Amino acid sequence: MLMRLPPFFASTLPACVLTCALATLGVTVSLGAASAQAQTTAGYNALADLGMANTQDQLAAPAALPKRIGESSDTATSTQTNAQLLAYAPHGVSPGKTIWLGLRIAHAPNWHTYWKNSGDSGLPTTLRWQLPAGWQLGELAWPTPKKFSLGPLANYGFDGTVLLTTPVVLPAQLDTPPGSSFDVGLQADWLACKTECIPEDATLALTLPSNAPLTSHAPLFDDAFARVPKPIRAQAVVTPTADSTTWRVAGLPAQWVGQPVELFPETTGLVAPGAPWTQAWDTRSDQAVWTAQVPQHAFRSDSPTHIDTVLALAQQDKGLPSAAGVRIQVALEGEWPAVKALTTVSPALQTALDAAQSQATNTTSAVPVSTATLLLTLGAALLGGLLLNLMPCVFPVLALKVLAFARPTQHTRNGLSSHQRAGLAYTAGVVVSFVTLGGVLLTLRAAGEALGWGFQLQNPMVVSALAVLFTLIALNLLGVFEFGAMLPQSLLNARAKSPSTDAFLSGVLATAVASPCTAPFMGASLGLAIVWPTAQALAVFAALGVGMAAPYLLASWVPSVANLLPKPGAWMVTFKTLMAFPMLATVVWLMWVVGQQTSMNGAAALMLLLVMLAFAVWAWQQGHSARTSRTWRMVGAALLAISAWSLWGPMTQTSFATAGNSSHTALSTALWQTWTPTAVQERLDNGQTVFVDFTAAWCVTCQVNELTTLASEPVLTAFKTNNIALLKADWTKRDPAITQALNDLQRSGVPTYAVYSPGRAPLVLTEILSHAVVIAAVTQ
Repeated sequence: MLMRLPPFFASTLPACVLTCALATLGVTVSLGAASAQAQTTAGYNALADLGMANTQDQLAAPAALPKRIGESSDTATSTQTNAQLLAYAPHGVSPGKTIWLGLRIAHAPNWHTYWKNSGDSGLPTTLRWQLPAGWQLGELAWPTPKKFSLGPLANYGFDGTVLLTTPVVLPAQLDTPPGSSFDVGLQADWLACKTECIPEDATLALTLPSNAPLTSHAPLFDDAFARVPKPIRAQAVVTPTADSTTWRVAGLPAQWVGQPVELFPETTGLVAPGAPWTQAWDTRSDQAVWTAQVPQHAFRSDSPTHIDTVLALAQQDKGLPSAAGVRIQVALEGEWPAVKALTTVSPALQTALDAAQSQATNTTSAVPVSTATLLLTLGAALLGGLLLNLMPCVFPVLALKVLAFARPTQHTRNGLSSHQRAGLAYTAGVVVSFVTLGGVLLTLRAAGEALGWGFQLQNPMVVSALAVLFTLIALNLLGVFEFGAMLPQSLLNARAKSPSTDAFLSGVLATAVASPCTAPFMGASLGLAIVWPTAQALAVFAALGVGMAAPYLLASWVPSVANLLPKPGAWMVTFKTLMAFPMLATVVWLMWVVGQQTSMNGAAALMLLLVMLAFAVWAWQQGHSARTSRTWRMVGAALLAISAWSLWGPMTQTSFATAGNSSHTALSTALWQTWTPTAVQERLDNGQTVFVDFTAAWCVTCQVNELTTLASEPVLTAFKTNNIALLKADWTKRDPAITQALNDLQRSGVPTYAVYSPGRAPLVLTEILSHAVVIAAVTQ
């Protein structure tokens, strides 16, 4: 399967914006005549001795890879490239014979990969083979490349479809009994580029049957062999000067005389690929001589005495072969100038670069904060935390905590009632949890991680843990079990002696269940906090905690608030049971989030775990009233352990689509397109206003806005009437590019809604959308 590079590398690269996938060409033709087969055999035997530069390795032994019996592997597919491993063995996989293996890459339109010398930029394709013991890997037979120019730069590579072939010599003592087969594996890495570049890799595998000829892909290999530059004996010299090189070559094919030629040195960094250069043919003697003046590379670091070089015709519109390339060895005439030292930057520029690096590694020390700004932000955070209590994740827990004040209070010797002590302890638990979470976030950002608010929910294991927690809370509210009945007597005694500890842990629990939610005013506050000095930033997180704990703290300290609550009675049992259903609805939503982050297998494994969790809790309760308590507990624990183990595999799988390509929301994919770092600017350049929805599957507020305001007829009509480009930036899984875009908007989490208009600064909307707000933003 085709994969992207890890986030620490891919964070600097934009996602692909192509919307169509390119299917591979399935050509299956067998050679029908012995003469054709003999011609092909002679051709590839000659290629096996070319001695091309090696960009491939042979691993010691085959790893455990997905197998496919035949002459071609499964196809690894992305929107940029399709890759497939092919085999060609005209004499079969037999002792002492030579077979050919090849990586076939089909490029989407306008995309290309790179040759062994990639030019001014890029990376060559590399192959790591896993072959049976004794199989000898030959040199990679690179086809003649093309030149891709972009402004003052140029690269060497391939577009369309290319087959990179390599010979493999089988041992003379190879054991091939009837029905035997051999496993072959390939780990390939390449860089696919258009205007942006995307590193890709694929793990491919084949199982080759022995003895029988493998010739289905003979036409593809024949074409690949024809594209490999043919070695010729030419008289070729290069004469260096101070900043240039003069190339003189005699003995090129006669049909080339008078035609423009492309120069491809195999040594990197020798000449400037994109610099203007001149060439001419001298036909005054019996043998035409091709000459060229090519600038040296500004940072040349090598001074070779011989240069392996490929020459090819620059145009293919006169009936000449499509791969009319030759390979020559160019001798040095004279001496290379001394290698230049790397240019140093000016002191002023170096100071600026040092400052930029310091800011990148410690952003919290770069932004000064005025007292007025700090107070305003703390007030917004306090209000955001207060509104957080109205979110569906938090309200059931808060309601049950507040209703506890309907019970009689007890006074302590220091004059504080039990309710007041519980209120202080609960507030401490909430504030400490928020500050701790904020501290972890700031520490990881200072270490270079591109993270924002809600970063923990980008891990499916964390989301699964929350689903387990919410399920336990729901079962408790439904009366299936009591937490106290499952705790050891020592803990129960400690809990009775220190009810404040119980209240503190309730505050921690409330913060945990609040983590998937974002309330109004939170976005702006957190966006500023993450770029502030540590002390001010943690003060903002503490203000969020105080705001969230405020209703409970107020009810615990103001008797008039507690007096507004209904008197204790049977209704409290009904209300407690009723609050279980929002919890169960949240569990359903969290299972859906896991499915978006992993796969349907991940969601199914989580559902199984939750069912087994419910059974284990029920079995534990049975153990308190039946003689078979030990058996019930062992069965419940075993089923729970098996379910948790089955969850591990799906949770550690990653979806090979980027987060921005998932379609988790209710928004119509016909109207909304995938956000990329370049997509906004492309549409602005065309004079179009852009509305970007920064969203995530685990964000409750995001889903509410998308199912209501953004899907409403008035808003959709306003989008259409004003020709608004709609882009969705999906942060369900970690995406450093989206994190940076949020940072640019001074936001650290989702939901965030931004309107980009030509010639104007982005307009950031409130987290809770209304028809009027959205319509006004896109019509102004």
